[in-house]
Amino acid sequence: MALDDSQKQRRVTILALFTSMSTLLCCGLPIVLVSLGMGATYAALTDSAPWIVTLGKYKAVTFTVAGILIAGSLWLSYRPGRSCPSDPQLGAQCSRIDKWNKRLLILAAIAWCSGFFAAYLALPLQIWLEG
Repeated sequence: MALDDSQKQRRVTILALFTSMSTLLCCGLPIVLVSLGMGATYAALTDSAPWIVTLGKYKAVTFTVAGILIAGSLWLSYRPGRSCPSDPQLGAQCSRIDKWNKRLLILAAIAWCSGFFAAYLALPLQIWLEG
């Protein structure tokens, strides 16, 4: 894999991480704060950062974009025929970037799954368990 491909992969992975973190901010954070009895904290947070409410209004789009970016990053990380350059210096740099990309990708996937659970599964699960 050429260094340019590695840099593209890194950019997509970092973008996937940030968009998946937005799913936590829009959906996971409010549920956690209110569940812990910190509704006033959430109210103050939305007062100082009103864009969190906007993310919540468009959560389907937020989750879709984040999911597409994570899927694209997965494909870039694990596509067939991918290899690092044979030059020792470039190969070492490529391997190091690849290792960090995979770590960031795992973090993004965990954040996305946590946000998805909080946004779409937590309430139906609670209703079913109380039911």
